Amino acid sequence: MPLYKTCSDQELSSFLAQEDGDAFAEIYNRYWALLFRHARRMTKDDDLAKDIVQDVFVSLWDKATEIQFNFSLSSYLYSTVRNRILNMYDKEKVRSNYLSSLTEFISHGENMTDHLLRERQLSARIEHEISLLPRKMRTIFEMSRKENMSYKVIAADLELSDNTVKKQISNAIKILRLKLGTLISLLSAILYLINF
Repeated sequence: MPLYKTCSDQELSSFLAQEDGDAFAEIYNRYWALLFRHARRMTKDDDLAKDIVQDVFVSLWDKATEIQFNFSLSSYLYSTVRNRILNMYDKEKVRSNYLSSLTEFISHGENMTDHLLRERQLSARIEHEISLLPRKMRTIFEMSRKENMSYKVIAADLELSDNTVKKQISNAIKILRLKLGTLISLLSAILYLINF
């Protein structure tokens, strides 16, 4: 198995597609603890986080020959964990918590329909401005803010230095601040709510 420890994620993905059990074991060993911490941060529950990560790995093996890794292996795994957590919560409960937080954040006493309209418009504008960022900067920014990946994980995943990742995110925020003006102060809260 030493051969697999030196493989890149891309190589491991290729081996996995051929149902290589040793490649799967290396992916498991490489990512289990990272995914567990990611899941625990979102759920605040150790047992639930373990179950979710275990389910993700079972699914990864079951669908090994079908999965298309459009992004990187780590992005796929982080996104899958995040999506499983979101899918676990009842849609009405998530929606209720989301609207409650948004109501507090925007302003008290206004019509809920108005809140929904403002939230949609703001989200659409922010997403539009993010989509206009240079491709590499946008990818790094989205990995950090939407997938909750650390600078270190992003750097390893994209084969960049931590400083490059930090600078790209800093530059993205500066660009968004210029384009969105006062709306940028809402960006962190909206991204937090989106990631709830």
